[in-house]
Amino acid sequence: MRIIIAGCGKIGAALTRLLTGEGHEITVMDTVPRCVDELVNTYDVQGVYGNAADSDALREAKVEQMDVFIAVTTSDELNMLACLFARRMGAGHTIARIRNTDYNDDSLSFIKQELHLSMSLNPDNLAAQQLFNILKLPSAVQIETFRNIEMVQLKIKAGSVLDNATLLELRRRISTPFLVCTVERGSAVFIPDGHFTLLAGDTIGIVASPVDIPKLLKKFDLMSKQARNIMILGGSRAAYYLARKLSFIGNTVKIIDKDKTRCRDMAALLPSLSVIHGDGTHQELLFEEGIRSMDAFIALTGTDEENILLSVFAQSIAVPTVITKVNSDELARIAVKLGLDHVISPKRAVADVVSGYVRALHNSAGSKIETLYRLADEKAEALEFLVDADFKDAGIPLKDIHFRSNTLIAGIVRDRKTIIPSGADYIKAGDRVIVVTAGHTCKALTDIIK
Repeated sequence: MRIIIAGCGKIGAALTRLLTGEGHEITVMDTVPRCVDELVNTYDVQGVYGNAADSDALREAKVEQMDVFIAVTTSDELNMLACLFARRMGAGHTIARIRNTDYNDDSLSFIKQELHLSMSLNPDNLAAQQLFNILKLPSAVQIETFRNIEMVQLKIKAGSVLDNATLLELRRRISTPFLVCTVERGSAVFIPDGHFTLLAGDTIGIVASPVDIPKLLKKFDLMSKQARNIMILGGSRAAYYLARKLSFIGNTVKIIDKDKTRCRDMAALLPSLSVIHGDGTHQELLFEEGIRSMDAFIALTGTDEENILLSVFAQSIAVPTVITKVNSDELARIAVKLGLDHVISPKRAVADVVSGYVRALHNSAGSKIETLYRLADEKAEALEFLVDADFKDAGIPLKDIHFRSNTLIAGIVRDRKTIIPSGADYIKAGDRVIVVTAGHTCKALTDIIK
Protein backbone atom coordinates (compact mmCIF):
# COMPACT_ATOMS: atom_id res chain seq x y z
CA MET A 1 0.00 0.00 0.00
CA ARG A 2 1.05 3.63 -0.50
CA ILE A 3 1.42 5.45 2.80
CA ILE A 4 2.53 8.90 3.95
CA ILE A 5 3.97 9.25 7.46
CA ALA A 6 4.01 12.90 8.54
CA GLY A 7 6.34 13.40 11.50
CA CYS A 8 9.74 11.73 11.69
CA GLY A 9 10.17 11.51 15.45
CA LYS A 10 10.35 8.30 17.50
CA ILE A 11 6.92 7.06 16.53
CA GLY A 12 7.28 8.11 12.88
CA ALA A 13 10.61 6.29 12.68
CA ALA A 14 9.14 3.16 14.30
CA LEU A 15 6.24 3.15 11.85
CA THR A 16 8.60 3.66 8.91
CA ARG A 17 10.74 0.70 9.94
CA LEU A 18 7.76 -1.55 10.53
CA LEU A 19 5.70 -0.66 7.45
CA THR A 20 8.64 -0.76 5.02
CA GLY A 21 9.47 -4.17 6.45
CA GLU A 22 5.96 -5.29 5.49
CA GLY A 23 6.50 -4.18 1.90
CA HIS A 24 4.53 -0.92 1.79
CA GLU A 25 5.56 2.12 -0.27
CA ILE A 26 6.33 4.85 2.25
CA THR A 27 6.79 8.61 1.92
CA VAL A 28 7.97 10.50 5.02
CA MET A 29 7.40 14.21 5.70
CA ASP A 30 8.85 16.63 8.27
CA THR A 31 9.85 20.27 8.56
CA VAL A 32 13.29 19.20 9.81
CA PRO A 33 15.38 18.02 6.81
CA ARG A 34 17.81 16.08 9.02
CA CYS A 35 15.01 13.87 10.37
CA VAL A 36 13.71 13.15 6.86
CA ASP A 37 17.22 12.42 5.55
CA GLU A 38 17.92 9.92 8.36
CA LEU A 39 14.90 7.82 7.41
CA VAL A 40 15.48 8.15 3.66
CA ASN A 41 19.10 7.02 4.09
CA THR A 42 18.16 4.14 6.41
CA TYR A 43 15.08 2.77 4.62
CA ASP A 44 13.88 2.54 1.04
CA VAL A 45 11.45 5.47 1.32
CA GLN A 46 10.69 8.78 -0.37
CA GLY A 47 11.19 12.01 1.58
CA VAL A 48 9.47 15.41 1.46
CA TYR A 49 10.54 18.48 3.42
CA GLY A 50 7.58 20.54 4.57
CA ASN A 51 4.64 21.16 6.85
CA ALA A 52 2.10 18.32 6.82
CA ALA A 53 -0.76 20.84 6.68
CA ASP A 54 0.69 22.70 3.70
CA SER A 55 -1.17 21.86 0.51
CA ASP A 56 1.93 22.32 -1.68
CA ALA A 57 3.93 19.88 0.45
CA LEU A 58 1.06 17.40 0.35
CA ARG A 59 0.86 17.67 -3.44
CA GLU A 60 4.63 17.09 -3.66
CA ALA A 61 4.11 13.94 -1.59
CA LYS A 62 1.33 12.89 -4.03
CA VAL A 63 -1.22 12.65 -1.24
CA GLU A 64 -4.03 12.11 -3.75
CA GLN A 65 -2.47 8.74 -4.67
CA MET A 66 -2.09 7.52 -1.09
CA ASP A 67 -4.05 4.71 0.52
CA VAL A 68 -3.22 5.87 4.05
CA PHE A 69 -2.05 9.17 5.54
CA ILE A 70 -0.60 9.03 9.09
CA ALA A 71 0.10 12.23 11.04
CA VAL A 72 2.30 11.72 14.11
CA THR A 73 3.93 15.14 14.54
CA THR A 74 4.34 16.62 18.04
CA SER A 75 1.26 18.84 17.57
CA ASP A 76 -2.25 17.38 17.96
CA GLU A 77 -3.80 20.29 16.11
CA LEU A 78 -1.35 20.00 13.20
CA ASN A 79 -2.06 16.27 12.97
CA MET A 80 -5.81 16.84 12.83
CA LEU A 81 -5.53 19.64 10.26
CA ALA A 82 -3.11 17.63 8.12
CA CYS A 83 -5.50 14.66 8.12
CA LEU A 84 -8.41 16.92 7.13
CA PHE A 85 -6.42 18.34 4.19
CA ALA A 86 -5.12 14.92 3.16
CA ARG A 87 -8.61 13.44 3.14
CA ARG A 88 -10.04 16.30 1.09
CA MET A 89 -7.14 16.05 -1.35
CA GLY A 90 -7.80 12.37 -2.02
CA ALA A 91 -6.07 10.20 0.61
CA GLY A 92 -8.02 7.02 1.27
CA HIS A 93 -7.66 6.70 5.06
CA THR A 94 -6.30 9.08 7.70
CA ILE A 95 -4.79 8.42 11.13
CA ALA A 96 -3.87 11.16 13.63
CA ARG A 97 -1.92 11.08 16.87
CA ILE A 98 -3.94 13.04 19.47
CA ARG A 99 -2.35 13.15 22.93
CA ASN A 100 -3.84 16.14 24.72
CA THR A 101 -5.56 15.09 27.95
CA ASP A 102 -8.17 17.84 27.39
CA TYR A 103 -9.76 15.70 24.67
CA ASN A 104 -12.10 13.26 26.42
CA ASP A 105 -13.84 10.34 24.74
CA ASP A 106 -16.81 12.45 23.64
CA SER A 107 -14.52 15.11 22.15
CA LEU A 108 -12.50 12.51 20.29
CA SER A 109 -15.62 10.90 18.86
CA PHE A 110 -16.80 14.30 17.63
CA ILE A 111 -13.36 15.10 16.14
CA LYS A 112 -13.17 11.74 14.33
CA GLN A 113 -16.62 12.19 12.90
CA GLU A 114 -16.16 15.80 11.77
CA LEU A 115 -12.67 15.28 10.32
CA HIS A 116 -13.53 11.86 8.84
CA LEU A 117 -10.58 10.32 10.67
CA SER A 118 -10.17 6.59 10.23
CA MET A 119 -8.39 6.35 13.59
CA SER A 120 -7.00 8.50 16.39
CA LEU A 121 -3.97 7.34 18.36
CA ASN A 122 -2.93 8.19 21.91
CA PRO A 123 0.45 6.56 22.69
CA ASP A 124 0.30 7.62 26.33
CA ASN A 125 -3.11 6.07 26.89
CA LEU A 126 -1.99 2.85 25.17
CA ALA A 127 1.08 2.75 27.43
CA ALA A 128 -1.07 3.42 30.51
CA GLN A 129 -3.32 0.47 29.64
CA GLN A 130 -0.25 -1.79 29.32
CA LEU A 131 0.96 -0.63 32.73
CA PHE A 132 -2.47 -1.08 34.28
CA ASN A 133 -2.70 -4.66 32.98
CA ILE A 134 0.69 -5.56 34.46
CA LEU A 135 -0.23 -4.06 37.85
CA LYS A 136 -3.34 -6.26 37.89
CA LEU A 137 -1.14 -9.36 37.39
CA PRO A 138 2.36 -8.45 38.60
CA SER A 139 3.75 -11.95 37.98
CA ALA A 140 3.16 -11.49 34.24
CA VAL A 141 5.91 -10.03 32.07
CA GLN A 142 3.34 -8.73 29.60
CA ILE A 143 -0.40 -9.02 29.03
CA GLU A 144 -2.21 -8.70 25.70
CA THR A 145 -6.00 -8.52 25.70
CA PHE A 146 -8.38 -9.79 23.05
CA ARG A 147 -12.16 -10.22 23.33
CA ASN A 148 -12.78 -12.80 26.07
CA ILE A 149 -9.20 -14.08 25.78
CA GLU A 150 -5.96 -12.91 27.37
CA MET A 151 -2.39 -13.75 26.45
CA VAL A 152 -0.06 -13.59 29.44
CA GLN A 153 3.70 -13.82 29.10
CA LEU A 154 5.48 -15.43 32.05
CA LYS A 155 9.10 -16.06 33.01
CA ILE A 156 9.75 -19.64 34.19
CA LYS A 157 11.69 -19.88 37.45
CA ALA A 158 14.02 -22.74 38.36
CA GLY A 159 12.24 -25.44 40.34
CA SER A 160 8.74 -24.29 39.44
CA VAL A 161 6.05 -26.70 38.23
CA LEU A 162 6.72 -25.42 34.71
CA ASP A 163 10.46 -26.11 34.78
CA ASN A 164 11.41 -29.26 32.82
CA ALA A 165 7.77 -30.11 32.09
CA THR A 166 6.36 -31.03 28.70
CA LEU A 167 3.18 -29.33 27.56
CA LEU A 168 1.33 -32.65 27.45
CA GLU A 169 2.25 -33.27 31.09
CA LEU A 170 1.00 -29.84 32.10
CA ARG A 171 -2.30 -30.28 30.29
CA ARG A 172 -2.81 -33.64 32.04
CA ARG A 173 -2.01 -32.23 35.48
CA ILE A 174 -3.93 -28.95 35.18
CA SER A 175 -7.62 -29.09 34.33
CA THR A 176 -8.07 -25.36 33.76
CA PRO A 177 -8.13 -24.78 29.96
CA PHE A 178 -4.99 -23.06 28.65
CA LEU A 179 -2.58 -23.17 25.74
CA VAL A 180 1.12 -22.36 25.63
CA CYS A 181 1.48 -20.60 22.29
CA THR A 182 5.00 -19.14 22.33
CA VAL A 183 8.29 -19.98 24.00
CA GLU A 184 11.16 -17.50 23.92
CA ARG A 185 14.50 -19.11 24.77
CA GLY A 186 17.48 -16.83 24.36
CA SER A 187 17.23 -15.33 20.87
CA ALA A 188 15.04 -18.16 19.54
CA VAL A 189 11.23 -18.23 19.47
CA PHE A 190 9.19 -21.43 19.20
CA ILE A 191 5.55 -22.21 18.49
CA PRO A 192 5.55 -25.39 20.61
CA ASP A 193 3.74 -28.69 20.22
CA GLY A 194 2.68 -30.99 23.04
CA HIS A 195 6.08 -32.71 23.27
CA PHE A 196 7.96 -29.45 23.84
CA THR A 197 9.82 -29.30 27.19
CA LEU A 198 9.85 -26.00 29.07
CA LEU A 199 12.99 -24.89 30.92
CA ALA A 200 13.84 -22.35 33.59
CA GLY A 201 14.59 -18.99 32.00
CA ASP A 202 12.07 -19.45 29.18
CA THR A 203 9.52 -16.71 28.61
CA ILE A 204 6.25 -18.34 27.62
CA GLY A 205 3.00 -16.95 26.24
CA ILE A 206 -0.14 -18.55 27.71
CA VAL A 207 -3.62 -18.07 26.28
CA ALA A 208 -6.70 -18.53 28.48
CA SER A 209 -9.98 -16.97 29.46
CA PRO A 210 -9.47 -13.84 31.65
CA VAL A 211 -11.32 -15.49 34.55
CA ASP A 212 -8.99 -18.52 34.36
CA ILE A 213 -5.70 -16.59 34.30
CA PRO A 214 -5.53 -16.09 38.12
CA LYS A 215 -6.33 -19.79 38.67
CA LEU A 216 -3.50 -20.79 36.33
CA LEU A 217 -0.99 -18.46 37.96
CA LYS A 218 -1.90 -19.95 41.34
CA LYS A 219 -1.44 -23.50 40.03
CA PHE A 220 1.88 -22.48 38.48
CA ASP A 221 2.87 -20.99 41.87
CA LEU A 222 3.34 -17.62 40.18
CA MET A 223 0.49 -15.70 41.77
CA SER A 224 1.56 -12.36 43.24
CA LYS A 225 -0.68 -9.98 45.10
CA GLN A 226 -1.96 -7.02 43.13
CA ALA A 227 -0.02 -3.80 43.62
CA ARG A 228 -1.91 -1.41 45.89
CA ASN A 229 0.73 1.19 46.83
CA ILE A 230 2.39 2.56 43.71
CA MET A 231 5.12 5.13 43.11
CA ILE A 232 5.33 6.74 39.66
CA LEU A 233 8.45 8.66 38.71
CA GLY A 234 7.69 11.29 36.08
CA GLY A 235 4.52 13.33 35.69
CA SER A 236 4.04 12.52 32.01
CA ARG A 237 0.76 12.13 30.15
CA ALA A 238 1.12 8.37 30.50
CA ALA A 239 1.48 8.86 34.26
CA TYR A 240 -1.71 10.92 34.29
CA TYR A 241 -3.74 8.30 32.39
CA LEU A 242 -2.37 5.49 34.57
CA ALA A 243 -2.91 7.35 37.85
CA ARG A 244 -6.49 8.13 36.84
CA LYS A 245 -7.17 4.44 36.16
CA LEU A 246 -5.54 3.38 39.44
CA SER A 247 -7.31 5.97 41.59
CA PHE A 248 -10.63 4.86 40.14
CA ILE A 249 -10.16 1.37 41.61
CA GLY A 250 -8.86 2.66 44.95
CA ASN A 251 -5.08 2.31 44.66
CA THR A 252 -2.73 4.58 46.60
CA VAL A 253 -0.57 6.45 44.08
CA LYS A 254 2.36 8.82 44.60
CA ILE A 255 3.79 10.78 41.64
CA ILE A 256 7.22 12.44 41.74
CA ASP A 257 8.42 14.99 39.19
CA LYS A 258 11.10 17.69 39.24
CA ASP A 259 9.08 20.13 37.12
CA LYS A 260 7.14 22.39 39.48
CA THR A 261 4.58 23.50 36.88
CA ARG A 262 3.89 19.93 35.85
CA CYS A 263 3.40 18.94 39.50
CA ARG A 264 0.93 21.79 39.99
CA ASP A 265 -1.01 20.74 36.88
CA MET A 266 -1.01 17.08 37.90
CA ALA A 267 -2.21 17.91 41.42
CA ALA A 268 -5.07 19.96 39.96
CA LEU A 269 -6.10 17.13 37.61
CA LEU A 270 -5.78 14.41 40.27
CA PRO A 271 -6.57 16.03 43.62
CA SER A 272 -6.98 12.71 45.46
CA LEU A 273 -3.38 11.62 44.77
CA SER A 274 -0.03 12.61 46.27
CA VAL A 275 2.09 14.67 43.88
CA ILE A 276 5.65 15.40 45.04
CA HIS A 277 7.88 18.12 43.57
CA GLY A 278 11.42 16.76 43.67
CA ASP A 279 14.24 15.06 41.80
CA GLY A 280 13.53 11.34 41.74
CA THR A 281 17.11 10.56 40.79
CA HIS A 282 18.08 11.38 44.40
CA GLN A 283 17.87 8.21 46.45
CA GLU A 284 17.29 10.20 49.64
CA LEU A 285 14.03 11.58 48.21
CA LEU A 286 12.85 8.14 47.15
CA PHE A 287 13.53 6.72 50.61
CA GLU A 288 11.87 9.71 52.25
CA GLU A 289 8.74 9.15 50.13
CA GLY A 290 8.61 5.48 51.12
CA ILE A 291 9.92 3.54 48.12
CA ARG A 292 10.72 0.55 50.37
CA SER A 293 7.05 0.17 51.32
CA MET A 294 5.75 0.35 47.74
CA ASP A 295 4.23 -2.62 45.93
CA ALA A 296 5.28 -1.17 42.56
CA PHE A 297 7.69 1.41 41.16
CA ILE A 298 7.11 2.75 37.64
CA ALA A 299 9.73 4.82 35.80
CA LEU A 300 8.02 7.12 33.29
CA THR A 301 10.46 9.99 32.86
CA GLY A 302 11.30 11.27 29.38
CA THR A 303 14.79 9.73 29.48
CA ASP A 304 15.27 6.02 28.77
CA GLU A 305 18.63 5.82 30.54
CA GLU A 306 17.22 7.44 33.68
CA ASN A 307 14.27 5.07 33.68
CA ILE A 308 16.53 2.03 33.39
CA LEU A 309 18.97 3.09 36.12
CA LEU A 310 16.23 3.99 38.61
CA SER A 311 14.40 0.74 37.86
CA VAL A 312 17.57 -1.25 38.56
CA PHE A 313 17.87 0.62 41.85
CA ALA A 314 14.24 -0.07 42.78
CA GLN A 315 14.72 -3.75 41.98
CA SER A 316 17.91 -3.84 44.08
CA ILE A 317 15.96 -2.78 47.19
CA ALA A 318 13.34 -5.46 46.55
CA VAL A 319 10.37 -3.44 45.32
CA PRO A 320 8.07 -6.32 44.26
CA THR A 321 7.05 -4.95 40.84
CA VAL A 322 9.22 -2.61 38.77
CA ILE A 323 8.07 -1.33 35.38
CA THR A 324 10.22 0.68 32.99
CA LYS A 325 9.27 2.81 30.01
CA VAL A 326 11.92 2.54 27.28
CA ASN A 327 11.40 3.80 23.73
CA SER A 328 14.78 2.88 22.25
CA ASP A 329 14.83 -0.69 20.93
CA GLU A 330 18.54 -1.04 21.74
CA LEU A 331 18.13 0.23 25.30
CA ALA A 332 15.06 -1.97 25.78
CA ARG A 333 17.21 -5.04 25.03
CA ILE A 334 19.84 -3.82 27.49
CA ALA A 335 17.14 -3.30 30.12
CA VAL A 336 16.00 -6.92 29.74
CA LYS A 337 19.62 -8.16 29.98
CA LEU A 338 19.96 -6.18 33.21
CA GLY A 339 17.14 -8.28 34.64
CA LEU A 340 14.22 -5.84 34.28
CA ASP A 341 11.16 -7.98 33.56
CA HIS A 342 8.59 -5.29 32.75
CA VAL A 343 9.73 -3.03 29.90
CA ILE A 344 7.07 -1.15 27.92
CA SER A 345 7.32 1.06 24.83
CA PRO A 346 4.57 3.50 23.76
CA LYS A 347 5.90 3.66 20.21
CA ARG A 348 5.65 -0.13 19.88
CA ALA A 349 2.05 -0.05 21.06
CA VAL A 350 1.23 2.55 18.40
CA ALA A 351 3.11 0.61 15.72
CA ASP A 352 1.09 -2.54 16.50
CA VAL A 353 -2.22 -0.68 16.26
CA VAL A 354 -1.33 1.01 12.96
CA SER A 355 0.14 -2.15 11.44
CA GLY A 356 -3.00 -4.09 12.35
CA TYR A 357 -5.19 -1.43 10.77
CA VAL A 358 -3.12 -1.31 7.56
CA ARG A 359 -3.24 -5.08 7.24
CA ALA A 360 -6.98 -5.00 7.87
CA LEU A 361 -7.38 -2.84 4.76
CA HIS A 362 -6.38 -5.97 2.83
CA ASN A 363 -9.46 -7.77 4.19
CA SER A 364 -9.92 -10.81 2.01
CA ALA A 365 -10.25 -14.57 1.96
CA GLY A 366 -13.10 -14.79 4.46
CA SER A 367 -11.59 -12.94 7.42
CA LYS A 368 -10.31 -9.59 8.63
CA ILE A 369 -7.80 -8.48 11.25
CA GLU A 370 -9.25 -6.96 14.40
CA THR A 371 -6.16 -6.81 16.66
CA LEU A 372 -2.40 -7.33 16.28
CA TYR A 373 0.34 -7.65 18.88
CA ARG A 374 4.04 -8.28 18.35
CA LEU A 375 5.68 -10.69 20.76
CA ALA A 376 9.15 -11.88 21.70
CA ASP A 377 11.05 -8.82 20.49
CA GLU A 378 8.93 -8.77 17.30
CA LYS A 379 9.87 -12.35 16.33
CA ALA A 380 6.26 -13.53 16.68
CA GLU A 381 2.77 -12.07 16.29
CA ALA A 382 -0.64 -12.65 17.82
CA LEU A 383 -3.56 -11.65 15.61
CA GLU A 384 -7.30 -11.62 16.11
CA PHE A 385 -9.40 -12.34 13.02
CA LEU A 386 -13.14 -11.94 12.56
CA VAL A 387 -14.33 -14.82 10.38
CA ASP A 388 -16.66 -13.93 7.49
CA ALA A 389 -19.38 -16.11 5.95
CA ASP A 390 -17.18 -17.06 2.96
CA PHE A 391 -14.32 -18.61 4.96
CA LYS A 392 -13.79 -21.81 2.96
CA ASP A 393 -12.54 -24.02 5.84
CA ALA A 394 -15.49 -23.31 8.15
CA GLY A 395 -16.81 -26.36 9.98
CA ILE A 396 -13.73 -28.52 9.33
CA PRO A 397 -12.05 -29.95 12.47
CA LEU A 398 -8.72 -28.21 13.06
CA LYS A 399 -6.87 -31.54 13.00
CA ASP A 400 -7.97 -31.98 9.38
CA ILE A 401 -6.69 -28.58 8.21
CA HIS A 402 -3.08 -28.40 7.04
CA PHE A 403 -1.55 -25.34 8.72
CA ARG A 404 1.77 -23.78 7.84
CA SER A 405 4.71 -24.42 10.17
CA ASN A 406 5.19 -22.10 13.15
CA THR A 407 1.51 -21.19 13.29
CA LEU A 408 -1.13 -21.96 15.90
CA ILE A 409 -4.85 -21.39 16.44
CA ALA A 410 -4.57 -20.21 20.04
CA GLY A 411 -8.18 -19.36 20.83
CA ILE A 412 -11.71 -19.05 19.47
CA VAL A 413 -14.41 -16.74 20.82
CA ARG A 414 -17.92 -17.82 19.81
CA ASP A 415 -21.02 -16.11 21.16
CA ARG A 416 -18.91 -14.64 23.99
CA LYS A 417 -17.75 -18.12 24.96
CA THR A 418 -14.01 -18.79 25.10
CA ILE A 419 -12.76 -21.96 23.42
CA ILE A 420 -9.18 -23.10 23.99
CA PRO A 421 -9.07 -25.28 20.88
CA SER A 422 -8.25 -28.94 20.45
CA GLY A 423 -8.02 -30.84 17.19
CA ALA A 424 -11.74 -31.61 17.28
CA ASP A 425 -12.78 -27.96 17.40
CA TYR A 426 -13.62 -25.99 14.28
CA ILE A 427 -14.04 -22.42 13.01
CA LYS A 428 -17.30 -20.97 11.81
CA ALA A 429 -18.57 -17.62 10.50
CA GLY A 430 -18.82 -14.97 13.20
CA ASP A 431 -16.03 -16.45 15.30
CA ARG A 432 -13.14 -14.36 16.53
CA VAL A 433 -10.00 -16.44 16.09
CA ILE A 434 -6.66 -15.80 17.80
CA VAL A 435 -3.69 -16.84 15.66
CA VAL A 436 -0.05 -16.93 16.80
CA THR A 437 2.63 -17.07 14.16
CA ALA A 438 6.41 -16.75 13.87
CA GLY A 439 8.20 -15.99 10.64
CA HIS A 440 5.05 -15.24 8.60
CA THR A 441 3.18 -12.05 7.77
CA CYS A 442 -0.57 -12.74 7.94
CA LYS A 443 -3.16 -10.49 6.35
CA ALA A 444 -5.97 -13.05 6.35
CA LEU A 445 -6.78 -16.24 8.22
CA THR A 446 -6.13 -18.28 5.07
CA ASP A 447 -2.48 -17.11 5.10
CA ILE A 448 -1.70 -19.74 7.77
CA ILE A 449 -3.28 -22.58 5.77
CA LYS A 450 -1.25 -24.52 3.24
